[in-house]
Amino acid sequence: MNNQDRYKKKFGINDEGIEKTQRALDYALDIRKFEIDMYWRRATYFWALIAVAFAGFFAVLGSKDIDQRELYSFIIGCVGLVFSWSWFLVNRGSKYWQENWENHVNMLEDSVIGPLYKTRLQRPKDDDIVEKIITGPAQLSVSKINQWVSFFTLIIWGFLIYSTLPPFLVSAPVSFLRIVIFGATILVCIMMCWKGKSHVFSYTHIMRSRKARIQ
Repeated sequence: MNNQDRYKKKFGINDEGIEKTQRALDYALDIRKFEIDMYWRRATYFWALIAVAFAGFFAVLGSKDIDQRELYSFIIGCVGLVFSWSWFLVNRGSKYWQENWENHVNMLEDSVIGPLYKTRLQRPKDDDIVEKIITGPAQLSVSKINQWVSFFTLIIWGFLIYSTLPPFLVSAPVSFLRIVIFGATILVCIMMCWKGKSHVFSYTHIMRSRKARIQ
């Protein structure tokens, strides 16, 4: 029995369990909508954090009343870099789980409503150049565009951090504080990739319960 046959057997596809398939499809559609909603909620959350970081960076760097403003701007830049890296990873994680439920819908819908989700209807081709390039629809992924925006923001933070560094001279003193802060920034970003993955393997639950009573 291959994987597709095992999947169909589990969810009653092409079997007597049409009610089971219907309920599974309803759950998959609901959770997919939930994942999409949470995707944009998370995006709004990170947009706010990154906007505050940008505002703080330029406010500190442009202030003449703050001593060591380059150092403080460097610190804010590292914070902004961590926020942007987090946003980049969260986008990928959200897309992973969204596609998981979309794949379930693809498998479950045929025996319940037909291949609705897998069937695409589009307008006929238009020779109008304005319609093609500007006003017409395009086969673009909104989440992928958002992913590119987060990646671009990462690059911008990299350039901004570099702009706050002092000149690289042999005779210049070494800023150990900058080294420690930047090292911590890179370490946190690496740990997000290493220890931030979802647990997808089988495991056994541990249940603990307690009793309470009134004497």
